[in-house]
Amino acid sequence: MAQMEPNLDHDVSWFLLPSHWAKMVVALISFLCFANSYDGDFVFDDSEAIINNKDLRAETPLGDLWYHDFWGSKLSSNTSHKSYRPLTVLTFRINYLFAGGFYPVGFHIINIILHCTISVLMVDVFSILLGGLQFSNKGRRINLAPKSSLLAALLFAVHPVHTECVAGIVGRADLLCALFFLLSFLGYCKAFRENKEGHAFSVFWVLVSVILGAIAMLCKEQGITILGLNAVFDALVINKINLLELIRKLLFIKDKSLEHAGLLRKGLLFRITLLMCGGVGILYIRWRIMGTGPPAFTEVDNPASFADSLFVRAINYNYYYSLNAWLLLCPWWLCFDWSMGCIPLIKSVSDWRIIALAALWFCLIGLICQALCSEDSHKRRILTLGLGFLIIPFLPASNLFFRVGFVVAERVIYLPSIGYCILFTYGFSLLSKQAKKKKILAVAVLGILLINVMRCALRSSQWRSEEQLFRSALSVCPLNAKVHYNVGKNLADKGNQSAAIKYYREAVRLNPKYVHAMNNLGNILKERNELHEAEELLSLAVQIQPDFAAAWMNLGIVQNSLRRFEEAEQSYWTAIKHRKKYPDCYYNLGRLESEALFLKAIKANPNAASYHGNLAVLYHRWGNLDLAKKHYEVSLKLDPTAPGTKENYSLLRRKLEQLQKKGGA
Repeated sequence: MAQMEPNLDHDVSWFLLPSHWAKMVVALISFLCFANSYDGDFVFDDSEAIINNKDLRAETPLGDLWYHDFWGSKLSSNTSHKSYRPLTVLTFRINYLFAGGFYPVGFHIINIILHCTISVLMVDVFSILLGGLQFSNKGRRINLAPKSSLLAALLFAVHPVHTECVAGIVGRADLLCALFFLLSFLGYCKAFRENKEGHAFSVFWVLVSVILGAIAMLCKEQGITILGLNAVFDALVINKINLLELIRKLLFIKDKSLEHAGLLRKGLLFRITLLMCGGVGILYIRWRIMGTGPPAFTEVDNPASFADSLFVRAINYNYYYSLNAWLLLCPWWLCFDWSMGCIPLIKSVSDWRIIALAALWFCLIGLICQALCSEDSHKRRILTLGLGFLIIPFLPASNLFFRVGFVVAERVIYLPSIGYCILFTYGFSLLSKQAKKKKILAVAVLGILLINVMRCALRSSQWRSEEQLFRSALSVCPLNAKVHYNVGKNLADKGNQSAAIKYYREAVRLNPKYVHAMNNLGNILKERNELHEAEELLSLAVQIQPDFAAAWMNLGIVQNSLRRFEEAEQSYWTAIKHRKKYPDCYYNLGRLESEALFLKAIKANPNAASYHGNLAVLYHRWGNLDLAKKHYEVSLKLDPTAPGTKENYSLLRRKLEQLQKKGGA
């Protein structure tokens, strides 16, 4: 391998550490950033992906993991999100089995270890991306940019935008994907060590790289993009192709043969063919397992993708890209969820947010021009690789190829942040070259790292509980209905119904079609005996979403309390129609029919003491104490000697006396 001029490190005013010390420092600092999340709870999506996911339990056959999505639903189901990550789910299952249940500590510790491991691998990855690829006579890779690679790895390790992936257990999908993504890249680099037969590259390591890329994709969808990045790296670093010169040859020179263009040099075309065949094969197998049905997303998940106007869709997608770029540059405003009105749609060019799009494309076009047109080959390679690692892993989340189920998601920036760290480090080297007081610049970068460490520690502490996580989002996304809904739900679970009502009402105000907020608010109002408003909310919820089984059941309970038994029965049956296995609804239906039968019997024979006594027991069990007292007294008036009724009536009176004492206190 021809030696590159290691001029990047010449310009970097940074400290130099031996390789093993550099990796130890990176591991330690990455651990310090997120260590306080080790004893956090299961929060947000962890409930659906882990606690409610039957694929983690021993009674579920392992083979089912290959036919279920990330949340445990069948891939063939219309409600499946098509997120196919069986290897990530397998690690959750192993966690569950070793812990003997749902204990979050083990899950969190694995996430922290994974991030530390990835950050250490980044030292090697950045040394190749920033310094080039060269091996010694003994086949050992030489680090031509030790200072730059350490700085870039530290920037990656302490970036606050990674908190969701590390402190949120569901983020393990991104961590595992990144781990095998990097191993695939390093495996591809190993293909270019001179082997005993004297061949320029090893087919074995190219195939290993493809397999590792497939494993990365089975952890999360973004993993497949490493195959494209390996091809880009091969062309730029191994073959030193000048993209602008290549385009010029293909467009303007009469001899357009691949050999003349340099694409057959050193086996490049053969290796790219292997990568392409591997990628197509992986995608075909995935398609065969998953089927062709698109994921079932709603407008609240990604409103721009449902806009009728192509202009509105395009302008908002680009605005989302600028927000992702801003989170990389200034990761101060972080939120667990950016949907449901958090980012209002841009509907005209008069919206001032257009400036963000212009700034993004101004910077990107400038970097692309420098990457293509610079006379400095080293600069061209670094900028192109930086842009490649920034953009290519982000493509699956860009809405360009298919609709995604989110507006902005911090977790999808985990891999693209590699490109950001490359560009930041290169920019730092340029500033160091021009600066007269290099030490001041180095201190400024140390200050940025320290601020990021503190921000990571603060943000990971917010991920330790749902209350802290949800409340932290109120200042970042005050227009997000889901944020208010989650705060309200957390308060309701703790028994603070009055405060919960306030947040549920705000969620419905911000999103008048938010059926889950309507259902939960209606449920609380039902318990507080505010039946008419509860009925209005639940009726509206089922009008908006006719297959919302839980809302139909709650509507039936309210109608039953209003003594409209036929309507209640119809609501219960509608709920069961939309959810066949619904034990709570069958129970409520049974209660309704038993009450109705007792009332019919009493109407037919009002002087039967046993009818009144049994109906009183029914009300007693339901907690409807006033009606229970009334029918106990009627029963005892008709038959004062009934022993069971006298005993139950005594129990009821004692309970009423206790409640009166508590009320008086």
